[in-house]
Amino acid sequence: MQTTIGKFDKDKRTVAVSFIEGDIIHKRDVNACLDDAGAYAPEATAARVAKVALGVAAKIELGVIKASEPESEPEA
Repeated sequence: MQTTIGKFDKDKRTVAVSFIEGDIIHKRDVNACLDDAGAYAPEATAARVAKVALGVAAKIELGVIKASEPESEPEA
């Protein structure tokens, strides 16, 4: 599974993450890790995202998370 970690949101203390497996793209916020001084800790956050990715992969395997349906054109 490929993951892309977005920018740290200081107010929410999260990072936006895209989890990509084949044609499935699942996006969600993940709680960021902070160091003892309260600063964003990117390496620890990457480790947390890797753990969350395991859960996302399991949900994809079970069919809980699926590829989104293409949006259809509105009828006239």
